[in-house]
Amino acid sequence: MAADTPLARSESAVDPAFRADVLRGFAMSGQRAIPARWLYDRAGSELFEEITRLPEYYPTRTETALLAATSAEIARHVAPGAVVVEFGSGASTKTPLLLRAIAPAGYIPIDISAAFLRESADALAADFPDIRIEPITGDFTRPIILPDWTAAHPRLGFFPGSTIGNLAPEAAVDLLRTMRASLGEGALLLIGFDRAKPESVLLPAYDDAQGVTARFDLNLLARINRELQGTIPLDAFRHKVVWNDFDSRVEMHLEAQRDITFRIAGQDFAMHAGETIHSENSHKYGARDSRMLLRAGGWSPLYEWSDARDFFTLVLARARARPLAP
Repeated sequence: MAADTPLARSESAVDPAFRADVLRGFAMSGQRAIPARWLYDRAGSELFEEITRLPEYYPTRTETALLAATSAEIARHVAPGAVVVEFGSGASTKTPLLLRAIAPAGYIPIDISAAFLRESADALAADFPDIRIEPITGDFTRPIILPDWTAAHPRLGFFPGSTIGNLAPEAAVDLLRTMRASLGEGALLLIGFDRAKPESVLLPAYDDAQGVTARFDLNLLARINRELQGTIPLDAFRHKVVWNDFDSRVEMHLEAQRDITFRIAGQDFAMHAGETIHSENSHKYGARDSRMLLRAGGWSPLYEWSDARDFFTLVLARARARPLAP
């Protein structure tokens, strides 16, 4: 779970990619699915920030503590005057730890939710008046053209929150390659990976007792109704979480509780009781898995840090030149 990723869009207009993904997802034969990035409209982003403060949701507090403990060491590996480029910045809650440690020349947060992004950037600008902050609303799964002034500085990509786990491995490799293209050869990337652990820890993190994660998941349907003239009966669905051990991932689903019919953007759909919409994955990686993923995406792992329980790992990697031989 984490802030994931789409095309730049006007706050007053419906993103055509959202419409296309939703219609395609509901029309699929077999398992219906909608990319997790569409969970993060304004309401979804706010709900996710609430999730990060829940007692069951270990990733945020574990990664934050790990970043606080290692930020001085991380800073020793980052060239002076760097520009930090954060992919899927959300509320930028962990960012101050990194900015204080490395004192960069600039900070470029990238996120889908324009209003949420502006508020977060303004708050950071007030706390860090000596850092040039320039937010970009956009889809970081596609190459991002960074401001011209950043070319004169070393670049450090920042991708915390185990957001990489929201993507299937092939899509994660594509994203890492896109980040490499956006940042350029020789750039650094600081990325968080959530480790595999017992179901007794994993499942409550995605199905909390207060039901905040359920509201976050169900908000996707509310967004479809609001933006795509949907008539989905929200009370017909429940939030469902399963651990898929074969693929090493937690899956979030929206499960129909009864047979229903509804419309989306003028098209008719039907679902039977028990059918689900697959709304998010959260892959959990072993140490070798994360290193292999980075290498496949064009990054050479340099250093890594884990908490005492090995719940979470931060990896610092460098964009490498394409090898001339196998």
